[in-house]
Amino acid sequence: MSIKPIVLLTGGRGMVGRNILEHAMAPQFSFLAPTSKELDLRDFAKVQEYINTYSPELVIHAAGLVGGIQANMASPVDYLVENIDLGRNVILASRNAGIKKLLNLSSSCMYPRNASNPLTEDLILRGELEPTNEGYALAKIFATRLCEYIHKENIAFQYKTFIPCNLYGRFDKFDPKHSHLIPAIIHKVHLAKLNQQKTVEIWGDGGARREFMYAGDLADAVLKAINDFDRVPSLMNVGLGHDHSINEYYEVVSRIIGWNGEFTHDLSRPVGMKQKLVSIERQKIWGWQATTSLADGISKSYNFYLKSIQ
Repeated sequence: MSIKPIVLLTGGRGMVGRNILEHAMAPQFSFLAPTSKELDLRDFAKVQEYINTYSPELVIHAAGLVGGIQANMASPVDYLVENIDLGRNVILASRNAGIKKLLNLSSSCMYPRNASNPLTEDLILRGELEPTNEGYALAKIFATRLCEYIHKENIAFQYKTFIPCNLYGRFDKFDPKHSHLIPAIIHKVHLAKLNQQKTVEIWGDGGARREFMYAGDLADAVLKAINDFDRVPSLMNVGLGHDHSINEYYEVVSRIIGWNGEFTHDLSRPVGMKQKLVSIERQKIWGWQATTSLADGISKSYNFYLKSIQ
């Protein structure tokens, strides 16, 4: 009987982590996915002790403090400091323990706000960041560069980074104070239908464009990477290669939920970057693509939302 490879997954209770653990390929591995109570990633000594004790063959760093525009603007210190601490502790403890393979999950938020789309991996630190989530972006840049520096000092350490586009899906956060765009839209439109509202407000003119990938597809890319780690680029976007306007996301969600009202626009509200579409050229060469359509992904997310509020 073969022994399953041990994989440490941080953030195993978050949206990305739970999608990884429920993936059909997950049983091929022995996943360690400690909760925050079982392992406080903000405590370097405890992280080091945990990794030394279990000696995983590979570490996937998916933990992080995440949230939408409102949360990032309200708590920039937390989004900067906590995410830096998490990345530093997991990555350095892994190096100190001699773990040779680590996959760091970053964010397309770390691209410059005015960069030309599609966003290529070489654009990082080539311009001003989006102010509404700058702290979070800086923390993600820190972790990405740390992985690169460790590999530069010793090429035996394959510390690589995925840069996913915006994500949504099962196990998402639907509380408006913490949610990203699609779960926020699902919550708003569901309440509009429930309360028989005739209008739903959209921040800005709705023309800003975003690329949202179903979290289950990112999980699929991560599981493929575990089995094909040597061929994974050291830095790679993971996305769809196409995007939609904010208005279009509202329209698709409304159609799936069955709400037939009208949209209004509050032009005084912040909307973030005008477009954030990642280049998937490296991803194509690696040989992977997302398969979940927007309608299917939103349907699955809405079904999860309905169960979560029961």
